[in-house]
Amino acid sequence: MLNEVKKNADQKMQKSLESLRGNLGKIRTGRAHTGLLDHVMVEYYGSMMAVNQVANVTLGDARTINVQPYEKSMISKVEKAIRDGDLGLNPATNGDVIRVPMPMLTEERRRELIKVVKTEGEDAKVAVRNVRRDANDALKKLVKDKEISEDDERRAQDEIQKLTDKFVTEIDKLLQVKETEMMAV
Repeated sequence: MLNEVKKNADQKMQKSLESLRGNLGKIRTGRAHTGLLDHVMVEYYGSMMAVNQVANVTLGDARTINVQPYEKSMISKVEKAIRDGDLGLNPATNGDVIRVPMPMLTEERRRELIKVVKTEGEDAKVAVRNVRRDANDALKKLVKDKEISEDDERRAQDEIQKLTDKFVTEIDKLLQVKETEMMAV
C-alpha cells in the first residue's frame, strides 16, 4: 500500500515536470527550434493536425525554421496556420519550402516572457505540492483504516517530502536554464 502511494505520487510529479517542459518549449526565445511549431494546427483533409505531421520541420540556421509540406497543395494552409498561430511569426514561402525567421526579442519582451516562465514554474510547483497533499491524505486514510502504523505514515510522509523537494529543485533548474536562454542575445 505504501509503495503504491509513493509510486503514484512520483508518477504524478513526473507528469507535472513533463508538462512544464512542454509549456516552456512553447515559449519562444530568440533562437529557432523545431518544437516551437509542435502545437500549431493545420486543417488536413477535414481534420486538424499538427504541422509536424503534415510537413517536414527542420532548422535552416540558428534563426530560421524550414517547413516543407509533404504535399504541395498544403503549402498555403501550413503558412496560414503558422501566421495565425499565437507565436508572432511571419512565414515566407520560397518555392516548396516555408521559411519561418525568428524575430529578435526586445529587452522589454524578454522581461515579459520571463514573467510568463516564472508563472509556469509556479504553477508546476503548485501541482507538485498538490500531489504531495493528496499522497499525505491517502496515508492518513490508511492509518485511519488501520492498514499501516503511524510510524510508517511518518516515514512515508518524509519520503514524499523528499520527493517533493527533488521535483521542486528540478523545476527551479528548468526555470533557470530557460531564463538564461531568454536573456542571451
